[in-house]
Amino acid sequence: MSTVENIEKNKVKISFSVDAETFEKGMDYSYNKNKGSVSIQGFRKGKAPRKLIEAQYGKAIFYDDAVNFVLPEAYENALKENDIEAVSKPEIDVTSIDENGVAFTAEVWVKPEVKLGEYKGLTFTKKDPNPTDEDIDAELKKEQEKAARIVDVTDRAVQEGDIANIDFKGYIDDEAFEGGEGKDFDLEIGSHTFIDNFEDQLIGAEIGQDVVVNVTFPENYGKAELENKPAKFEVKVNGIKHKELPELTDEFIQDTTECENIKDYRNEICGNLLAENIKRIKAEKEEELINKLVDVCEMDVPQAMIDSDVEMKIQEYAYQLQQQGIGLDMYLQYMGQTMDSMKEAYKPMSEKHVKARLALEAVAKAENIEVTEEDIKGEAEKVANAYGMEVEQIMKSEDFTNTVKADILRQKALTVVEEAAVEA
Repeated sequence: MSTVENIEKNKVKISFSVDAETFEKGMDYSYNKNKGSVSIQGFRKGKAPRKLIEAQYGKAIFYDDAVNFVLPEAYENALKENDIEAVSKPEIDVTSIDENGVAFTAEVWVKPEVKLGEYKGLTFTKKDPNPTDEDIDAELKKEQEKAARIVDVTDRAVQEGDIANIDFKGYIDDEAFEGGEGKDFDLEIGSHTFIDNFEDQLIGAEIGQDVVVNVTFPENYGKAELENKPAKFEVKVNGIKHKELPELTDEFIQDTTECENIKDYRNEICGNLLAENIKRIKAEKEEELINKLVDVCEMDVPQAMIDSDVEMKIQEYAYQLQQQGIGLDMYLQYMGQTMDSMKEAYKPMSEKHVKARLALEAVAKAENIEVTEEDIKGEAEKVANAYGMEVEQIMKSEDFTNTVKADILRQKALTVVEEAAVEA
């Protein structure tokens, strides 16, 4: 039996208990786990009876592990009994342990109520997926640049598109700063590799010339001590190189692609760009509609829900870094960040994602959308084919089915919103 008390908006206190018989199983578990570390005169470690240990040390010696043994199931049962959807880790207190068992309270943030506005008839901006001639020309130039020949330039100054070999040293308030120095660095002018208008200020510089470049570090640079700071760089131009592109001919296309001529290759590029544009425009349309859906909803999202999403995103990113052999601590140090600054950077994105999930779930509820076993099985088959696993094995994972069910539910809700949307 459990009771629920609202202690603030979207936060509740749940009172629940475990009976004496169930807690006794926890005490037995704790005894078997810990008896090997308890010394009782006349007994080898692990052989002393439980009652004798309790008589000498008190029953409380086994309470911690006994509580941890019975708590998870008792807490989950209390959530189900009261139809509570928790969105944060609970703050749990043990209020009593006696002959009747053990009693708990758990304070936890719960999923907020969403007041759904008019979600049908939302507007979206129609976009043309057909690539332009300029788009195709840009792709052709990329193919030329792959085969470009780098030649030294000795008879003119730096121009847009050149590769300038430079030495540089940066100063803030006339003091050199860490990471602001380099030698024999090849910088492509116009690549925007360096901050602000650094590259533009090298245009017109001659070989051997010293140039003073003035810039301002951006607000989101990643190193707090440099953000928004004006800086001066002393730069020396050591040399200039230029990309010499091969002539665009049918022969060049035959040598570098599987097409026979420029016309065929342009058609191939057009088809590839069209497919990419259709995919991109679909994603942009979905994002636009989700943003407008959130705007027509009223919800009071607990900060704990956003913080939980932030933690999840950081864990996912840490895993990606680990796959590349980079630890998260090393990454933060390299980027001049802290865990706190990283969390702050993720918060706006997480708030947006959390609100989108809640809004779509509200649509799914309003539309009585359901996820079938076949829906889940279809996703399991995709995973099975990708990783060479058995569908049945994947379907046994409760985490998989719960995650996929939630994803499918929101996707179905988004489809409802999309189908009812109109062009702006």
